Amino acid sequence: MSSSISINGVNRVYTDADGGRVEALHDVSLDIKAGEFISIIGPSGCGKTTLLRLIAGLDKPQSGELSIDDSRIKDVSTERGYVFQQGGLFPWLTVENNIAYGLKARGIFKKDKAKVKDYISMVGLEGFERSYPHQISGGMAQRVAIARALINDPKALLLDEPMGALDSFTRADLQDKILELWKKQGTTMILVTHDIDEAIYLSDRIVIMTPRPGKISSIVSVDLPRPRHRGGTEFLALRKSILEFFELAQAQPQPEYMI
Repeated sequence: MSSSISINGVNRVYTDADGGRVEALHDVSLDIKAGEFISIIGPSGCGKTTLLRLIAGLDKPQSGELSIDDSRIKDVSTERGYVFQQGGLFPWLTVENNIAYGLKARGIFKKDKAKVKDYISMVGLEGFERSYPHQISGGMAQRVAIARALINDPKALLLDEPMGALDSFTRADLQDKILELWKKQGTTMILVTHDIDEAIYLSDRIVIMTPRPGKISSIVSVDLPRPRHRGGTEFLALRKSILEFFELAQAQPQPEYMI
């Protein structure tokens, strides 16, 4: 089950340590279709994670509105799973108990206990059920975090650079696992990433944001057939095009001189 998400005229302003005004997002609007895979890219500090947190209900905008299936997002909910950059696993729990955590918190573990085994198999972690986070690799820990989020049957999965700290081989493997889960579950997925190749490989559309205050500069449709080949001519041509969009989004306005 998946959901559509609507973001309309969202603004988010923070106050820094010196009492100054920091505008993180300015008039952001975006419609995401049910079951769509969206990536959000942009320079550091452009508000990508802020936008993801707003969708999750972990933060609230000063103005504008976010909704999922026409219901306004007011707070956190299990209908929106969130995977952090470092996974956020509980170090005192085993792999299976980390994955089962949401079911236990909702009081449905006894009824849905069999799902834990299913999700361990789905993310390829058979044999590691009783391992603790410090006993498994970073890529495996991220698989646990994704399974923990998906076991609650969210309508949308929000991914905050979950592959950012991984080596290239582990990263590619996890990208394929995320795609496999997306195809199987049909969940709406929103990924924040700095990696343009990753965005092209995974996404239906790529949202490019400007430096702070974060605005949507461009939205690029990725019309390449799946599975995608990172070294293919069309892939590389699209990469070049997005780099140009990206550089244009980051460009600072030139000073004007009166002579």
